Amino acid sequence: MRTATSLLPGVVPAVAALLLLTACGAERAGVSGTAGSGSTAGAGAAVPVDEPAVDGVRITSVTIPAATSSPTPSDHVVHADPLPAADSGISATYEVTNSGGRALTYTVLFDFTTDSGAVMGDHSETVRSVAPGATKRGTVRLGAPAPGSSRVSRVKVAQVTRVPAAEAPPAPGVCPPSGIRLTNDDGDAAMGLRVVGMRLENCGKRDYALDGYPRLELLDDDLAPVHGVQIFHGSGGISTGSGFDDPARPLVLKPGQSAVSGLMWRNLTEFGTAVNVPYVRVRAKEGAAPVTVTPHLDLGTTGKLAVRAWTREAS
Repeated sequence: MRTATSLLPGVVPAVAALLLLTACGAERAGVSGTAGSGSTAGAGAAVPVDEPAVDGVRITSVTIPAATSSPTPSDHVVHADPLPAADSGISATYEVTNSGGRALTYTVLFDFTTDSGAVMGDHSETVRSVAPGATKRGTVRLGAPAPGSSRVSRVKVAQVTRVPAAEAPPAPGVCPPSGIRLTNDDGDAAMGLRVVGMRLENCGKRDYALDGYPRLELLDDDLAPVHGVQIFHGSGGISTGSGFDDPARPLVLKPGQSAVSGLMWRNLTEFGTAVNVPYVRVRAKEGAAPVTVTPHLDLGTTGKLAVRAWTREAS
């Protein structure tokens, strides 16, 4: 379970070191924003917070309606009472600053937590095409609280991923200029075996021919190539009966048709340094426009990744 650290008014220097938390795999350390005891959060006002950025993302204010002050003056946290409305009214404003040298698209996971750090809800925001040196701002909202959930008092930047803007997967319902929409799913994990599906949709107006397997380039946190990992066409002995060893066959996608592929690996750590690959640059075929997806490959020390041939998606 992820935990969050309060930002207490007047003691920022003393607790700044506590705001960096350890995260697993490609998940980044997070920081949290919480309303202070001297705020006017009971009226639903946005309470400014001053926190360090996480990979360019910083929470700037938190709004927690229907809050009441703690009975003890020493407790610098405002607690939010449960709201009967469908919308909790809990939100946070944030800003995304690109300090790099190329335009990036950011996907940010925000956690809404209790005082103890228990996550009561989360929400993902995608901020597209942030130019070098530019800052974009937005608001993330919890929405309706889950039935029986505890009080939410903090909002945390839990995870940040960023890809080149020109290679970002398209927004839902948007067909890129290539006429081909490539996306990945959230994956499936069981007993250390990981499988992530990829889907290629011909959203254009012309037929699109495929010739076997997608082309892959593994990338690290800085979007630099990762070396030393074997990529197998087929299962590579990682698991049998998975369909990964079905032979590759040429196919043509008519407009509106789709094909599916997948990645498979085992999260097994023995001797050596574990390898984590947050990003994969995918080309549907040789010469195709690249799309960078974020499957978060926790390869352990296996050094092996399997890729499945494109097959027509069942209608």
